[in-house]
Amino acid sequence: MKTKPLALFLCSAALVSGAAEPAAQPRLGMNLAGPSDWSSELPFVDVFRQSRTWVSQKQGAAWGKGPALALDEFGWVKKLEPGCCAETMLCTIESGHYPGGIYTVLFDGEGQLTAGMNAKVMESRPGRLLLEVNSSKGGFTLKLKETNPANYVRNIRVILPGCEATYAQDPFYPPFLKHWQGFACFRFMDWMHTNNSEIKTWADRPTLQSATFSKRGVALELMIALCNRQQVAPWFCMPHLADDDFVRRFAQMVKERLDPRLKIYIEYSNEVWNGQFKQSRYAGEEGLNQKLGGKAWEAGWHYTAVRSLEIFKIWEEVFGGHERFVRVLPSQAANSHVSKQILGFRGAAQHADALAIAPYITMCISPRGQLTDATVAGWTVEQVLDHAKQHALPQSLKWMQEQKKVADQYGLRLIAYEAGQHLVGVGGGENNAALTKLFHAANRHPRMGALYGKYLDAWAAGGGDLLCIFSSIGAWSKWGSWGLAEFQDSRVADYPKLAATLQWAKAHGQNVNLGD
Repeated sequence: MKTKPLALFLCSAALVSGAAEPAAQPRLGMNLAGPSDWSSELPFVDVFRQSRTWVSQKQGAAWGKGPALALDEFGWVKKLEPGCCAETMLCTIESGHYPGGIYTVLFDGEGQLTAGMNAKVMESRPGRLLLEVNSSKGGFTLKLKETNPANYVRNIRVILPGCEATYAQDPFYPPFLKHWQGFACFRFMDWMHTNNSEIKTWADRPTLQSATFSKRGVALELMIALCNRQQVAPWFCMPHLADDDFVRRFAQMVKERLDPRLKIYIEYSNEVWNGQFKQSRYAGEEGLNQKLGGKAWEAGWHYTAVRSLEIFKIWEEVFGGHERFVRVLPSQAANSHVSKQILGFRGAAQHADALAIAPYITMCISPRGQLTDATVAGWTVEQVLDHAKQHALPQSLKWMQEQKKVADQYGLRLIAYEAGQHLVGVGGGENNAALTKLFHAANRHPRMGALYGKYLDAWAAGGGDLLCIFSSIGAWSKWGSWGLAEFQDSRVADYPKLAATLQWAKAHGQNVNLGD
């Protein structure tokens, strides 16, 4: 496949119904990594926010084989059975890539909370512990050995070294804020645990009282606070099961608390077209029930349009119009037919502002097909990057071109909900250790930075608007090398794709931090 001249991207299709082509403003947003104990990005100085849900332990039994725990509505343990304790894991990050030293543990209630693995109690008094944590050994654990059912242990906070005096007023970890200053948008898809979400009602949402955000995502209050602090637009993904009351209350809180100078991006769920997610199957079933199509996939595309418009209408009612936000209709980058099915169904595009795609530089390698994992695993890093440049990048640019024509046809902006490299084993290829090692090496190579530069330039030249990189910080594995860097303390200079992304944003007027 030959690369088409960038000039071709500047040509748009004939407009339908006299719709005016929106003026594009190419700039970068960021998909933030989701909260979990193994996440190598630390957004909060209270690391208990990312702790694992409680594990029930019984003396003499194997790990996690204790009886079911009695939890309150926020996830705190109300009582323990005799001979049992509850344990939680924190900062399960390898090789000391998180702060070691003295952590302050604060809690309400009565009971015995103590250190577990890789931590030592240095001081203990009611409601307060000092723990010495050895981060070089990996994560650490806390154990709840006793709790008073009449005043059970709750509101546990585990504060990073040096942050006890400021954590209540300033919950965000300064290196995290510094990393992503100047970005145009934070997409909260993973912060909201959007994929396969179980949230249906407002009562289901995570709150500031939640024991951990690793179960259902980050509290909306903190997403708003982060955007206000950083002066960055939020991109919210409404859970696929969420009822109208949830959507309305969510919008009301945003209206009340978000800086009115900030734009808001609104999307129904995430990748509803993608059959690997529960939201896709749900949309297909709902679409069939509503007779929106003859096949599940077609009905799902049409349901995406219908539910998106219902959500937009609620937001418009709350805000008294849609000037404050961008109404996003999402689609599959590789299939412009899907975009037309969504945008054209019941005039959906007339009530939206942007078509969103994920035009990844894609190399999905499996044991089947012309290019197998066994073949690619025998390549050099240079060969992988040659293939990415000569085949995967032109394919991505073609998707951009085709989808820009569709967006123009319907008078919408073209934006990217996710973007970046997509070098990964699939369908069993992920179990090829040599392939994984090769893809990791390609992601660290200087040529990957150059590839990102060409990719982002093509997006801008082709009339693309906001592009949200996937993703911020995340440890690489056989499931992909998604993070621009692997750890919170990674040096920009060691990750060419991170350096190239920051440099591109800086060159386009964004006040990002170029790091070291």
